[in-house]
Amino acid sequence: MNGYELSRNFVDFSFENPSKIKPNHYALYFFSVEHCNRLGWKKEFGLPTTMTMEAIGIKSYASYIKTFNELIDLGFFILIERSKNQYSSNIIELSENVKALDKALDKAFVKHASKQQESTHESSDSINKPVTSKPLTNNNRQIAGVVYDLSNVKDHKDYYNELVKDMANEHTWLESLYRNDKVIKGKLGNLVDLFIIHLMSKHIKDRPENLSDFKQHCASWIRLKFRMGSLLEYSSVKPKGSI
Repeated sequence: MNGYELSRNFVDFSFENPSKIKPNHYALYFFSVEHCNRLGWKKEFGLPTTMTMEAIGIKSYASYIKTFNELIDLGFFILIERSKNQYSSNIIELSENVKALDKALDKAFVKHASKQQESTHESSDSINKPVTSKPLTNNNRQIAGVVYDLSNVKDHKDYYNELVKDMANEHTWLESLYRNDKVIKGKLGNLVDLFIIHLMSKHIKDRPENLSDFKQHCASWIRLKFRMGSLLEYSSVKPKGSI
């Protein structure tokens, strides 16, 4: 089992099936992946209901169990034993068998990268992301001159893609991550993908909403992961005392 592959499969599926995946699904699934990781990737593990609800910001047990059951129906959770009440744990297994059919998100990445290469000069540290250039309709919040509905996951992804596009020009910051934080050359894009997935599982108030905050939070998150011994496949140096 691999956390990156699990998260990638989930995001690919959500990209192809936007009507089936809601923000609560993101929050619960990625918290479950992180919880499983901290348990040493146990095949079957307990997901404490109260702790999970508090961690992902769902106040209503009815909303939580609805989201939980939908992830079972979609095939992302395998239910081993159902909890007796909201104060006990469901025993689950993370399924590795749910995958998008035609990798539409990968195709979108390639299409955007091709267009960007035709229109701009790329630096050696650029990070290409699919970006929407049209303001979305029926939105309720304006960020960096573009209006987004922050209750919708797709809009989160569009907004963060805009930040990543700007971040590609922050050469001093990029070089600092490679030189001081020992990120392997060419792997920063993968780490930023994982960081954005992490952000989309957090409360709106906890999300960086400008480029400066995004860079600061991203760098701190990468350093924390490396210190904890996580995501070391992207680090050129294994830290002492890693777990």
